[in-house]
Amino acid sequence: MKQVSINAIERAIEKIDNLDDDGLERVAETYAMAQDILLGYVLSAAEEYQNQELEGLLVYYFCIINEAYAQEQIRCGKVNEDMIEEFEEPFFEVLDQYFETEDEDLLFDFTEQSELIRFMMMEVSTPDEDGSTLNDETATQLFIVTAALTTLLSRAIQE
Repeated sequence: MKQVSINAIERAIEKIDNLDDDGLERVAETYAMAQDILLGYVLSAAEEYQNQELEGLLVYYFCIINEAYAQEQIRCGKVNEDMIEEFEEPFFEVLDQYFETEDEDLLFDFTEQSELIRFMMMEVSTPDEDGSTLNDETATQLFIVTAALTTLLSRAIQE
């Protein structure tokens, strides 16, 4: 399984963070068209959790994570509803085990993308450059959804 490296993540952040509003909209639209079912699944979490703040964060990290795969030159096929359905129950079991034990290896093994998971662990737990932090509930929700996103993309990798 090809791994997304920290260098690819850093290049993705650099690219996405330096886009103007039009550029960001084009990138988001490109990834949304390529992975419309996955984006719908990801964004449904904001409604399910009833968390407005989460939606904007999810779009941003959807772009970052997709761009990290692109920077690593990893091609992913389209995630479909069958893939999502097959993935959900084992994913939530792994999450339950992780939150009980805090054994990061459980997540690393399940997602098959340890650098992206480490990156998101840091993102949700450290203050931004301006010192702002996410509240615990939003941070946990963002982590869960981006871990799902990462896993589903990993399972869609085309060798």
